[in-house]
Amino acid sequence: MDQRNDLSGVALVLAAGVLWGTVGPAQVFADSSAAPVTLGGARILTGGVVLALTVLLTRPGAFRTLTRASWPPLLAASCATGIFQAAFMSSVARTGAAVATAVAFGIAPVSTGIVERIALGTRLTRAWAIGTATAIAGCALVMTPDGPIHVDPYGVLFGVVGGCCFGVYTVSAKRLTGNGVNMTAAVAVTLLIGGTFLAPWTLSGLPELGTARSLLLVAWLGPVTAALAYSFFVAGLRRVAAATAGTLSLAEPLVATALAMLFLGERMSVPVAAGSVLLLGGLAVVSLPGRPSRRSAGVEGAADGQGVTVRTARRRVRRGSV
Repeated sequence: MDQRNDLSGVALVLAAGVLWGTVGPAQVFADSSAAPVTLGGARILTGGVVLALTVLLTRPGAFRTLTRASWPPLLAASCATGIFQAAFMSSVARTGAAVATAVAFGIAPVSTGIVERIALGTRLTRAWAIGTATAIAGCALVMTPDGPIHVDPYGVLFGVVGGCCFGVYTVSAKRLTGNGVNMTAAVAVTLLIGGTFLAPWTLSGLPELGTARSLLLVAWLGPVTAALAYSFFVAGLRRVAAATAGTLSLAEPLVATALAMLFLGERMSVPVAAGSVLLLGGLAVVSLPGRPSRRSAGVEGAADGQGVTVRTARRRVRRGSV
């Protein structure tokens, strides 16, 4: 299976990455007393509730599109969503935001490409390989810590788990897009089930979530960075390959770095500047629409030739020449 990229799909996936990139800076700016896993659970639960209510009010029958055949990828996406939140935020807590982001989002494009190749049989192009390698190198430079680097082995392991979960989610959602499923309903279900996995931490942190800072933070994280961002992401998946979407997700650390410089007073060092250029270049490479393969071109040509033959035969029948 070989899929060419559509620029509208690229724009949707990038829009999701931009919204996801606001999560870290918003968390720092709000300075909430709630634990990271508590915030992660509240984020996806709130986003799931918002999307579910939207579906019920606008298209009540949409949940009926979730047939028995759609539940395996739906459950896989749900598990990946919940585990990603816990793993990534635990990685941040143990080894710092810079290292955790570099590990998780450096792994994500590779894991997405591998999972898509295994599960969907999608051919990984040379442009994807070059663009992904360039973007990962840029991500590593962008997330270079200013001070001493604290690398916790378990923190790195959590980051790897998070990156692998992102790949599983992306490919699972990609499979759902081809099954006639209403994707808004599907995203609502994945967020709600994923949030249920984190419910023990969310419930234990309710006092901290009840503060004004936490409520404002969750009001942004849930409806915008979860409900809206995931909706953009799965809509884009209809038009781009899952591996491409995984690489485009690297826009998230780039946006987070830009917001940190604009609103949190961080400065752009030489490695960050170089990394930004590499990251943007890599994203540009994987965003380019692919060329049709010779095999698909031959099939299209054969189909066109057959169509011409049929039309010619019909004309001859009308003229009595056959």
